Amino acid sequence: MKKYFPFALLLMVSAACQQLPEQSQKPTAVNKFADNTLQKIYTLQDERNTAELLPYLHNAKTEYRKEAALAFASVQDTLAVPDLLGMLSDTSAAVRQAAAYALGQIGHRSAEATLITTVQQEDRPDVQAELLEALGKVATPTGTTFLASYNAPNPTALGGQAWGLYRAGLRQQYTPQGVEQAVKLLPPDKPYEARLAAAHFLARTPKLDLTPYKKQLLDAATSDSKPEVRMAATQALGKVRAQDKYSFLSNIVQSDPDYRVRLSAIRAMAGLEFIQIKDAILAGLQDKNINTAVATSEFLQANPAGVEVAALLDVLPQIQDARVRGNLIWVILRNSQPEAKPFLTNRYKQQYQNVRSPYEKAHLLKGLAGYVENYKFIADEVFSTEHPVIATSGMEALINIRQQSDFPRNLEAEFADIFKRGINSGDVALVGMAAAAIREPKLNLRNQYKDFSFLTKAQEKLQLPRDMETNIELQKTIDFLNGRQESITPENPFTHPIDWSLVKTIPIGQQVLLKTEKGTIVLQLFVEDAPGSVANFVELTKKDFFDNLYFHRIVPNFVAQGGDKRGDGWGSSDYSIRSEFAPLHYLEGYVGMASAGKDTESNQWFITHSPTPHLDGRYTIFAKVIDGMEVVHQLEVGDRILDVDLK
Repeated sequence: MKKYFPFALLLMVSAACQQLPEQSQKPTAVNKFADNTLQKIYTLQDERNTAELLPYLHNAKTEYRKEAALAFASVQDTLAVPDLLGMLSDTSAAVRQAAAYALGQIGHRSAEATLITTVQQEDRPDVQAELLEALGKVATPTGTTFLASYNAPNPTALGGQAWGLYRAGLRQQYTPQGVEQAVKLLPPDKPYEARLAAAHFLARTPKLDLTPYKKQLLDAATSDSKPEVRMAATQALGKVRAQDKYSFLSNIVQSDPDYRVRLSAIRAMAGLEFIQIKDAILAGLQDKNINTAVATSEFLQANPAGVEVAALLDVLPQIQDARVRGNLIWVILRNSQPEAKPFLTNRYKQQYQNVRSPYEKAHLLKGLAGYVENYKFIADEVFSTEHPVIATSGMEALINIRQQSDFPRNLEAEFADIFKRGINSGDVALVGMAAAAIREPKLNLRNQYKDFSFLTKAQEKLQLPRDMETNIELQKTIDFLNGRQESITPENPFTHPIDWSLVKTIPIGQQVLLKTEKGTIVLQLFVEDAPGSVANFVELTKKDFFDNLYFHRIVPNFVAQGGDKRGDGWGSSDYSIRSEFAPLHYLEGYVGMASAGKDTESNQWFITHSPTPHLDGRYTIFAKVIDGMEVVHQLEVGDRILDVDLK
């Protein structure tokens, strides 16, 4: 979640998720960790101590069995699978539901047969739903066939079935019958959960041809009462082949009241000719919500063929946002006639020299990458600047240049030297990004280096766990260059156990005031679901760690991310905490811990713009927005976090 890569590597995302019971917004005196046994179970979870956790699965007390089962959702040790399968017949519905969730998190296909059998015997709707979703996380073709043909006995189970199809689809497990079932769940008379999951199954499952279902998708995209369903259905329209595709997507861009739907329509236009969608694109660039404008400019970067330079030059003076301007400058330089590029370059270089904000400089530097001859200027900025934001964005710009299909072959050796210089710089961002570029097969950089010892020397200089993200990138590259088929991700050392004395002082429903330049956001912490993450956030808040930092990463209709002292997304602390996965789901305004992989979290966090179910069970949820969501939807890269305080 922390990483920055050029737009060519960036996966555009949208999302959806299950509803959760509302948690109390008023703090109470104590949380559940006054119970020493619960504290012990969570400590064993934090330590990843399977041997001592297993006996708790058979404890006489229902609450302890349930909590132990949930602990294995984070530990994810397959040794617990047999015991968890046995718990699917527990006398307590809460225990059965927890066991189903844990089995889905572990994701081992040995659970498939028992899940199929159990769901047909289960009579509790909430447990049925959890079993069906867990089945989607482990399903082979047998499981996906069952999910497609399952006859849900109630609305809750129907939602679980749809989420099961979605989870299987993320793993590229689906059948034509499953696609048809998802389409049947789109009409407005179906439960919200089923519509939501079905729309996102269709949107995010790869390689689907949804042309036969154009009408059903268009109806959902334009008529559903919930914007979360409309945005996913709109994204799915990108998989429809139709002559009037430009027309109905353009109408959505210019008519839907929710910006998240409008930008989903922009993204669904990939492959259409610019002349067809020109009006919608220009409307998107000047949309009243900055996220739509940013997404439109990123769309043009990803799809520059045929884009009219004159149209962009006309609209550019009206664009105030530096990020949108930088993206448009990239397209202008990329598509301009050769004789015009030096003149335009000098104009934009002058703008670069005149701006003072490091984030504005970063956006312009990436814009200059639209003209390959600017690489020396960009490289000089990368290695001379003292600001990490500029250096990191400059390296991203250089990687972007190197990835272009028309990259001049005579510059290959020079760029190989630039990436080696990045590795030798010792800067964690430059090292990590350059390492990722070196192992990119399409760039064929393996033959540019006589030996790879500079990579291992750079790795030896890293400080763990602080530099784990960079360490992972280096290790992947070293393994790739040595011909290893799979890279083993280095394990992060366990250095930061949960501070239980602090946890026990945090009441249920503890609120946090997050003051930004755009307004105040109020968070509610989930201390009972993620005690280690909440304690870490509270500790940093009490130290004023987050004050005067920035939102360094905004992905439209995905997340607003902050908490990094470097300001470029590569800043971590001298310790890491453990991932904590509870049966929570990323809805709009949920707050998660950013990470470079399981158990690598420290100080970065993000707030979701909309439901993002592909993050469920992969990134710790530790809070949600209870007031100020309108502020979140207006945040831009470089917006300052003025103050963070416990309420």
